[in-house]
Amino acid sequence: LAVRCPRLQLRSLSAVTSAVWLAAYALFVLSENSMVLSAAIFITLIGLIIYLHFVKIDQESLLVIGSLGIQVTSSYASGKESTTFIEMGQVKDVVINEAIHMQKVVYYLCILLQDPGDPQGISEVVPLFQSSKPRLDCLIEVYKSCQEILEQRKTALQSS
Repeated sequence: LAVRCPRLQLRSLSAVTSAVWLAAYALFVLSENSMVLSAAIFITLIGLIIYLHFVKIDQESLLVIGSLGIQVTSSYASGKESTTFIEMGQVKDVVINEAIHMQKVVYYLCILLQDPGDPQGISEVVPLFQSSKPRLDCLIEVYKSCQEILEQRKTALQSS
C-alpha cells in the first residue's frame, strides 16, 4: 500500500526564494557588493537541495507480509529511500489513533509493538504515513487490509 504526498507547492517555494533574494538585493544596494547576490543564490540552491534530500517525503509505502513482518518505506523527493522493517513477532496490533492538533482532530495509523517482558503490554507505538497524512477513509482501507493479514496470521498460528 502506497500513499503519495502532496507535491512541492510552488507558491511557498517562490515566496521563500523571493524573500531571500529581495533581502540580498537590499543588502547589495546598501553595500554595492555583488558577492551578496551570489551568496544569496548559492544559499538558496543549497537550501533547496537539502530540503529535497532530507525533508520532503514524496511517497510512503507499507508492505505487510504475514509470515515475515511489516516494511515501511519513505521515498524522498530527491530519490533517496528510507526503509524500516518490523518483525511480525514484535507486532501486537495495527490501530487508527486520533490526536488533537491545532484545534482539529487528526487521524493516523499506528503499529503497536509488543513488550518482550510483558506479553499484554505495549513497548512502542510506531506512527505510519506521518508526512502524507491521508484522510480517514484512506486510513480505514489500509487498516482493514492490515487487520485481514494479521487475522490470517493468528489463525495460522492457532491451527499449527
